[in-house]
Amino acid sequence: MGSSAETAVSEAQTAIEKVSPAIALLDAQGTVVGWSQAAQRLVGYSAAEAVGRSAGVLLVAADDRVKASQAAQESTLWGCWSDLAQVRHRDGRSIDVRLCVSSLSGQDGRDWWVVWATDKALLSTWPAAATAAVPLLAKLPRRLPIGVVIQDTHLRCVRANDTQGSWDGIPLPQRMGRRLTEAAPGTGAETLEAVMHQVLESGDPAMDVDYQALLPANVRSNRILKASFFRLDDAQGRALGVCTVSVDVTDCQRARERLAILGEASRRIGTTLDVMQTAQELADLAVPFLADYATVDLAESVPLGEEPLAHLGAEDGRIPVFRRAGLASIHPGTPESLFARGEPVFVPPTSPFTGVLRSGKSHFEPMLDTSPGTWLDHHDALAEKIREHAMHSLMVVPIHARGAVLGVAVFVRTQDPRPFEEDDLLLAEELVSWAALALDNARQYVRERSAALALQRLLHPHHPTGGSAADVAWRYLPADSYHGIGGDWFDVIPLSGARVALVVGDVVGHGINAAAKMGQLRTVMHTLADMDMPPDEVLSRLDEQVIRLTEAEADPRHPDTTTMAATCLYAVYDPVTRYCSMARAGHPPLAVIDPHGHVTFPDLPTGAPLGLELVPFESVTLELAEGSVLALYTDGLIEARDQDISAGMNRLRAALARPDLTLDDLCSSTVDTLRAKPPSDDVTLLLAQTHSLSADQVASWQFPSELAVVSRARTLATRQLTHWGLEHLAETTELIVSEMFTNAIIHGNGGCDSDRTIGLRLIRHEMLTCEVSDASHCHPLLRHPRTTDEHGRGLFLLTHLSHRWGTRHIPDGKVIWADQQLPASA
Repeated sequence: MGSSAETAVSEAQTAIEKVSPAIALLDAQGTVVGWSQAAQRLVGYSAAEAVGRSAGVLLVAADDRVKASQAAQESTLWGCWSDLAQVRHRDGRSIDVRLCVSSLSGQDGRDWWVVWATDKALLSTWPAAATAAVPLLAKLPRRLPIGVVIQDTHLRCVRANDTQGSWDGIPLPQRMGRRLTEAAPGTGAETLEAVMHQVLESGDPAMDVDYQALLPANVRSNRILKASFFRLDDAQGRALGVCTVSVDVTDCQRARERLAILGEASRRIGTTLDVMQTAQELADLAVPFLADYATVDLAESVPLGEEPLAHLGAEDGRIPVFRRAGLASIHPGTPESLFARGEPVFVPPTSPFTGVLRSGKSHFEPMLDTSPGTWLDHHDALAEKIREHAMHSLMVVPIHARGAVLGVAVFVRTQDPRPFEEDDLLLAEELVSWAALALDNARQYVRERSAALALQRLLHPHHPTGGSAADVAWRYLPADSYHGIGGDWFDVIPLSGARVALVVGDVVGHGINAAAKMGQLRTVMHTLADMDMPPDEVLSRLDEQVIRLTEAEADPRHPDTTTMAATCLYAVYDPVTRYCSMARAGHPPLAVIDPHGHVTFPDLPTGAPLGLELVPFESVTLELAEGSVLALYTDGLIEARDQDISAGMNRLRAALARPDLTLDDLCSSTVDTLRAKPPSDDVTLLLAQTHSLSADQVASWQFPSELAVVSRARTLATRQLTHWGLEHLAETTELIVSEMFTNAIIHGNGGCDSDRTIGLRLIRHEMLTCEVSDASHCHPLLRHPRTTDEHGRGLFLLTHLSHRWGTRHIPDGKVIWADQQLPASA
C-alpha cells in the first residue's frame, strides 16, 4: 500500500472513530434487512418504513445509483465502496452524506452488505486532511481496513468481513454461529458481550470501546482495537441484532504509549546530579514499560567525573572497566544479574557488548541466539542465566554524550513473549539519549564539584589556631550535589600583641566561580588583617577591593551582568584586655556564650553586603569574661525555606547553650542539630573560646620622649626577662628596644618632646613581643641606606634580630612591635 493510501486509511479510521454513523444492513439484492436508530435520525425513516425496501431508492441522483450497482457487480472492487452521495430524507429534502460500504460473509455463502453513512455537515468536525483523503478509500486494495461483525439477538455471529478475522485471530468458520465467548473464551470476550447486551437492551450505541485482540497468548504481536456497537432493528422496530464496527488503533496506541514513556523520562530521569542515581532511574523506567530486565553499566571513570575515552572498545586486548550503575527487573532481587549494583562488571571480549563499544551502534537481537557456536559458548555463567530466566530478546544500546561513549544500557525480555521490534529499539535509544544528557550533566557537575571542593580545601585554613588568645573549633559542610558548592570561607589570623582575628564570610553564588572568588577575598582579607586596622576600616577596604575586582571582570558589552556580592563578619580579640572589636557587612551577627552557657547576640550594626558601597561600616567593642565562646557562622546554618531567620537564630541559641560540652563537641553537636538534610547551602561554624593573659605575662612602662631614657628602658626590659627566666634573650631584646625607642624619639613628632611619652610593653605568650608606642601616626619605612648615611640601619637590624616585626595604628598614635621565638620549655 502506498504512503498516500496509508494516510487515507489512517485518517478515515479516525473519522469513523469520531463520528457516530447511521448503519444499515443489506442482503445480497440490496434490500434493507436491518436499520439503526442513527439511520432513522439521519433520513427520518423508521425501521418499519426502511426494512424491506431497496436501499437504492434512498439515493437521490441516478449517478449514485449507478455507482452503487457497479460497486455490487464489479468483482475488482470486491464490494468496497466509499464516496460522497445524496440521500433522500423522509420530508423530501436531500442530504449530502459520506457512504462507506463493506461486504459481509455468512454461513449461507452469500455476501451481504453493511452500509454506514455520515451527514456531510458533520464532516467539518473531521480533520481537514481526513475529509480530503476519504475518496481514496475507493482506490484502496480489496480489503477495507475496518472490521465488521453482525450478531443476532443471542449475540451469535451471523455475518462478518475478512478484515475482522485477520485482526483478532478468529477465522470465519470458528466465529460463525457462535458467541464471542464461545469462539474466544476469556475475560476480554466477556467484557465485550456485556457491552453488546447493554446496546441490545437500550438501543443506544456504545462508542470507542478499547480492547485487545483475542489472539492466543503465544502469538507474536497483539493488536489493540477500538470498537463501536450499534443496534439494528427489523421492520417491526424490534432488535434484529448488534453491528460491531472495529478499527485497528495499535500503531496509534503504541505511539501514545511511547510518548507517555518519553514524557515519564523527562520527569523521572535526571532528577538529581548524581551519576549512579541517574543510571538507576533509566533502569527503573525501562522496567516494565519496555523490558522485563534492564541494566546500565558505566565506564568506571564516569562516576568520578573524569573524561572517558572517545571510544571505549577493546584496544590491544584491554577491556575497559565498567561498573553496574543501574539494575531493574520484574522479579524481586533481580536474580537475572551476575553483578550487584555498584560492583565492577566483567565485559566478555567477544560479545555484543564489546561490539557496541567498538562501533558506537546499538545491537538488536529480536530472537536471542543461544544455540551452540555463538559467543555464549565461552561464557558459561551468563549462558546459564539466560537459559534459567528464559531471556529471548535483547537490545544493547550505547550511552553517547558529546561524541563519547559513557557506557551501555541493556534491555531484555523474559516473561513477555513478544520479541523486541524496531519501534522498541527506537524507543530504547530515545530513552538512553535522554539519560545520556542527564548523565553527562551529572558527570560534568561531579568534575566541577570536585574541583570546587579541592579549591575550597586548598583555600581554607588547614590547622587554624587561636594561639594564646583562644582555642578554636570549626566545621565546614559543602552544599549537596543539586545546589552546588558555595563560597563560604572562614579564617583565624594571628595578630601582633597575642591578639587574634576571627573571620567568616560568604560569597553569593555556587560552583567553582564562587570558590575562586572566595579565594580572592580570603587573600585580600589576610593582607588587610596584617595591616592591623580596626574592623570597620578592614571591611571598608575589603568593600573597595570587591568593587575593583568586579570592575576588572566586567564584560564591557554587558557591564550589569558581572557582580560579586559577599557578606563578612570580622572580629579581633585581645587577650591582654579581654576586649573584642567587631564589624559586619550584611552578615548574621556572631553569638557570645558566657562561661555559664547563656547565649546572646550582640547588637551590632548590620552593614551592607560587600560590593554594594551603600553605607559605612561601624565597629563595636565588647569586654568578654574569661572562657567566653564566640560563635561565627554563615546563613546556611540557620536558614530554612519554611521558617523565618529569627526562628533559625533561636534554634542556634538553644543548640549553643551547652556548657557541659567541650568546644569540639559543641561544634559538632550544633551543626548536626541545625543543618538541613541535604544542605541547600554551605554550612560554616567557627567557635573560639577566649583566654586572657595573666598580669605576670605582661609588663608595661611609660617614658618621656628623651634619648636619655633609652638606657633606662633597656634595663627594665632586661630585669623583666630575668624574672621570666628568659635571660638568653636579654641581649637581642636590649638591641631591639634601643632601635625602636631611638626610632620613636627621632622620627616621631619632629624629635624629642618632653610633653609626650613613649610606652614600652613586653608580652610573654607563644612569642616574646616587644611593643613601643608613640603619638606619631607616621609608619617607619624600611629602606636601603647609603654608605655615607649616619642613620637608617635600625630597621634592617630589627629585621635580623626578630622573628617578625610591624606597626599598627592605635587611637592616639602607633605601635611598633617585634616578636622573638621562645624556647619550647618557656
